[in-house]
Amino acid sequence: MTGSTVGLIMSGGGARAAYQVGVLRAIADMLPERACNPFGIICGTSAGSVNAASLASDADRFDRAVSRLARTWGTLHIRHVYRANLQGAVLNLYRDVAAFVSAGLHSPLPGSLLDCGPLAALLGRKIDFARIRRTIAAGHLNALCITASSYTSGDSISFFQDNGSHEPWRRARRVGRPTEIGLAHVLASCALPVAFPAVQIEGEYFGDGSMQQLAPISAALHLGAQRVLVIGVGSTSPGERRAQDAGAWPSFAQIAGHLLDAIFIDTLDMDVERLQRVNRTLDFIPEELGGRQKAGLRAIETLVIRPSKPIAEIAAAHVDDLPRVMRWVMSRVGVLEPNGARVLSYLLFERGYCRHLMRLGFSDAMAQRERILGFLGYGSLFPRLREGRQAAPRVELGAA
Repeated sequence: MTGSTVGLIMSGGGARAAYQVGVLRAIADMLPERACNPFGIICGTSAGSVNAASLASDADRFDRAVSRLARTWGTLHIRHVYRANLQGAVLNLYRDVAAFVSAGLHSPLPGSLLDCGPLAALLGRKIDFARIRRTIAAGHLNALCITASSYTSGDSISFFQDNGSHEPWRRARRVGRPTEIGLAHVLASCALPVAFPAVQIEGEYFGDGSMQQLAPISAALHLGAQRVLVIGVGSTSPGERRAQDAGAWPSFAQIAGHLLDAIFIDTLDMDVERLQRVNRTLDFIPEELGGRQKAGLRAIETLVIRPSKPIAEIAAAHVDDLPRVMRWVMSRVGVLEPNGARVLSYLLFERGYCRHLMRLGFSDAMAQRERILGFLGYGSLFPRLREGRQAAPRVELGAA
């Protein structure tokens, strides 16, 4: 397997995770026909866990795995993720408040604002979790890791399924736990608090993996990655988070947008920055002195691919894709205002928006084609590998 020590990191971000699929589509197009999976270790959190599990289940045919992901995201509607029903959301809220009032502070809330039953059904149809064991056993993949946050212990739990060569680990608020990954682990990793219900696994309740994940890259390193390719979902544009109307009082949606950015984007960016700082520090320690080995440190080559354009602006351009009921609800909490578009960018599970993000991811990755191929171990061979195939993305990324 080419690049058996390369780890792939896909963070959370709701509907923004469609961008990751566009990047993967570009990588699949760069590689030779029927190329092996280039990632020995695949790590996913929140919506990124959906992409990670799907890739792992088809790791024996990387191009096929990516094509399936692209078709799924390219035909997505909100109704495939949660029931966008105002009456249902109001009833869920009423039920939770009634339970709280009747039983007091010590009673568990019975549900959530949204019913994610459609997401569970979709993933159950699209991902063959039993195949993950077979792709690992056949050597197409070393390990799959899905991270969720434990409401019981308060720890970030990285569930991993591997070839048996890695031990569990424990760090400050970070635990690596071997298991056979299934639908429940992915749903737990995606369970955004309040919006989606907690998921019980082996007597422990879990929620969205991004909440407590202070070191998103660490799990891949524990599992043996020597290089990591990170697909982020936050733009590097300096104006992405600047309020359109700086003098306006922050709305609920604007505050929620900052919280979502902190959960899904900022911790990953800070971990990448920390890793790169350690690499630079190691450059000052001559290898012949043995200081690196004594400290248990090694340089980790990192490649980060991020959106080249502000995703919130793309979401704002697709606001009409929302169902009428959702548009009405979001208009009442400020999501459709200029300062609230970031929240929309996480929740807009509609095919027009998702296809737009996939096209952007494809374009951004193709702009770094030589660098990506070199990082994956193909180097200067790339002109011969895909001669004549550097065309536009395939039809599943095309016009809505």
